[in-house]
Amino acid sequence: MFGVPYVYTQSRILKARLEYLREQFQIRENDFLTFDAMRHAAQCVGRCLRGKTDYGIMLFADKRFSRADKRGKLPRWIQEHLKDSLCNLSTDEAVQIAKRFLRTMAQPFSREDQLGLSLLTLEQLQSEDVKKKLESRMQYV
Repeated sequence: MFGVPYVYTQSRILKARLEYLREQFQIRENDFLTFDAMRHAAQCVGRCLRGKTDYGIMLFADKRFSRADKRGKLPRWIQEHLKDSLCNLSTDEAVQIAKRFLRTMAQPFSREDQLGLSLLTLEQLQSEDVKKKLESRMQYV
């Protein structure tokens, strides 16, 4: 992702929306524009992951993404992987980290290796313990 995808701010429709948000909800224009840009950025980079077993490299190539006010508006699933040690890297450092990640992910993977860890077996799904855990988690969704 090169740059922060802010919308065109001179649009009449956007100006009307910002005025409505300011009057009705006391939301500052800058806060909304930043939130909207981070939502677009997350949607863009999230397209490399389509399912539970997919993996990809998401590269935020703009220093503004390392700022706390921008990172705080990204979804939690992205924030969890944006460690301080992975921010403000040189191109060479980013390439080395990407190579290491891809070598790790290129190792043979069998579904059986993940049963019980990230994938549940049929017996586990039918067990009472797992049913209770799933039900308790569904209450928070």
